[in-house]
Amino acid sequence: MRNFFSFLSRFSNKKIICFDGGGVRTIASIVFLQKLEAASGKKIVDIFDMFIGTSAGSFNAACFAFGGLGADKVKKYWSHQYLDKIMKSSFFWDKASLIQARPRYEDEGRLEVLQEIFGENTLKQSNKPFLSLSYDIEKRIHVIHDSINTPDIRFIDAVAASSAAPMYFPTYQMPDKSWMIDGSIVTNNPTLIGYLYAKKILETENIKILSIGSGQNKNKINGDTSTKWGGVGWLRNDIMGMLLDSEIHNEISSDIFKDNYLRINSPLGKINRFLDDDSEENLERIHLMGMEWWSKHGDSVLKFLEE
Repeated sequence: MRNFFSFLSRFSNKKIICFDGGGVRTIASIVFLQKLEAASGKKIVDIFDMFIGTSAGSFNAACFAFGGLGADKVKKYWSHQYLDKIMKSSFFWDKASLIQARPRYEDEGRLEVLQEIFGENTLKQSNKPFLSLSYDIEKRIHVIHDSINTPDIRFIDAVAASSAAPMYFPTYQMPDKSWMIDGSIVTNNPTLIGYLYAKKILETENIKILSIGSGQNKNKINGDTSTKWGGVGWLRNDIMGMLLDSEIHNEISSDIFKDNYLRINSPLGKINRFLDDDSEENLERIHLMGMEWWSKHGDSVLKFLEE
């Protein structure tokens, strides 16, 4: 596989795509890519040379990199048919609160979905280079799984580890007995770590980067009211969202890569900040956010990718 990727890298100007995490909100990125496929006449797998993602973004990246799926097919995996399996629980919990005594969902459903898509295939069987980010809670270090350096890792394990969001899903045990949680703990925007590995895997620094977010929570927090909050108060008012905000990586990437970097993202507006609100109303708002991204950035993306 390395020889194959090396052969491809002889041609200049590689393009990589980086997917943020964000649960169901990452559907917006797939809607955006549906429009890109329609406008360009090309499948996403034929446009980009490497696929990078963290958390739910690792799932989207894997679908494109491994199976070469079209955006329409990837979006079907975000339908209620699959979301109902992924977000399966045997106990009652309050969906409006993150404060629970145990993870919201069990692993069986999402592993069943990953098995259906990826089977027992390993990262070395990917059509295009793939990279995901996780966090080893026992060693307290970030972990990278990619097509070249960890070729024998199964797609199921790489994606399940990267998307094991604390409070939502249980910690995920890898075949080597290590315990992983969501890569967003390290960064929810994998652009910088993705580029670090991409320039080695693709054997060039001449790389264009399309980075796609999952919406930003810009709802105002009352400063005076916040002075009275303890742990519960901060949890209820999106302290996790603030801790996971990786937009500083966008600023750094813009400065480093300049015209070779393009970021797609926007405020959430009325979209629920929680990662698992699969109500019809919320999913429609997420879909519209993806459409609005295309209306605003579509022409710029087409020009960016053609140059």
